[in-house]
Order: sequence, then structure tokens, then C-alpha cells
Amino acid sequence: MTSHLVFTVIAHDRPGLVDRLAEAIADVGGNWVESSMARLGGEFAGIVRVQIDEASLADLHQRFDALLADGIAITLRVDARSGDRVTGKAAHLDLVSQDHPGVLRQITKVLRDRNVSIVQLETMVEAGSMSGEAMFKAAADLHLPEGLEPLDLSEALQEIAADMMADIKLID
Repeated sequence: MTSHLVFTVIAHDRPGLVDRLAEAIADVGGNWVESSMARLGGEFAGIVRVQIDEASLADLHQRFDALLADGIAITLRVDARSGDRVTGKAAHLDLVSQDHPGVLRQITKVLRDRNVSIVQLETMVEAGSMSGEAMFKAAADLHLPEGLEPLDLSEALQEIAADMMADIKLID
């Protein structure tokens, strides 16, 4: 029987990390299905979803244990809901604001209050092009629950945008 696993990985960034993970998975007959990885502050971090025969799980654990001895920390979870059918609408959020503590929290509170799931989120702080001030930028792919229209979510986000002095765009 096939299992779906999701694992996180974090290690000090260095060449060959992804190859080491791919090798461990391929050596036990696993299939690398999807992933998201990035270098953040000198560390390499990622999340990976794989398909693997249940009979090979122990072998994969052993290979991951060997990677841990080399400073590559991996946390595994069984993806029991891999077959869940997604309903509702998708949307994309772009945000630009002067950086200050709590910017992301203000946005995520609106999303949480409306049962919106964040499918993917990327954030960064960089110098503004005109003033050089620190600007917080976020891009998120969202999943809206059944019954929530993108226009309704956009209006809720615009209500807080003025207080935050932020430019928030929701694209459906």
C-alpha cells in the first residue's frame, strides 16, 4: 500500500542538500511529488511531499536518521488527507506596507476570521525604491471556503488597509 508523507527539512545551507534528500527517497523507491524550499538567513528550509510504499518506510527513516547525523534535521508526518477534495475558490493576495511589527498578523487575523486557508505564503522586507524605508511585502495564494466570495474578502482586507497604510490587492 502507498503512503503519502510530508516532511520538513532544515540545515545549514550548503551545496548538495536537495540531492541528499532526493537520493534517500529514490533509494527506497519513493516518488518526490511536490516541495517548497528556500534559503533563509543562512539556513536551508523546506517542506516536501513524497509517495512511498509502506514497506519502505522503515528504510526511509534509517536514511533520514543518517542525514540527521550530518546536521540535516527532518520531521516526518503521514499525509492522511492527501485525497481530500478541495472546494471553494482560489485567490491571490499581494501586500505592500511600511514594515512594522504585526503587519502579517493584521492580515492573517482577517483570513482566520473568515476561514481562509493560506496555500502558499512568501514574505520579505526590503528597502523602498523612493525613500529607502523598510517595506514589508507579502504574496499569498489563498483558498476561500465555500460561500465566501473574493469580493467580500477583498472588502474586509481594504477595511484594514487604510489603518495599516498598506496596498492590498486580492486577485481571484
